[in-house]
Amino acid sequence: MTIQDIIEGKKEWRAHVARVKALPQDYQIVYKEIQKYLFKVGPAQLTEGTALLSGIVDLFEEGATLGKGVLEVTGSNVAAFCDDLIKDSVTDHKTK
Repeated sequence: MTIQDIIEGKKEWRAHVARVKALPQDYQIVYKEIQKYLFKVGPAQLTEGTALLSGIVDLFEEGATLGKGVLEVTGSNVAAFCDDLIKDSVTDHKTK
């Protein structure tokens, strides 16, 4: 990874964070909880996780544009929503 890659990655992350901050408050709250959850048990490959987070923002932006509440988009069980998103991904999470 070069310095240029790091700089580019930071620019992309800042743009991603700006998109999240532009969402309605309820969407931001749920997004942050999803992000925490995915950072704990989500895809092991960072690039896969980043694409996943961007996809969630896309979904949330669409839901907000349509005037839907965030739980109309995710369903009432947000953890199950997350699990469904990562069910086919390789994770670092170990089951007992």
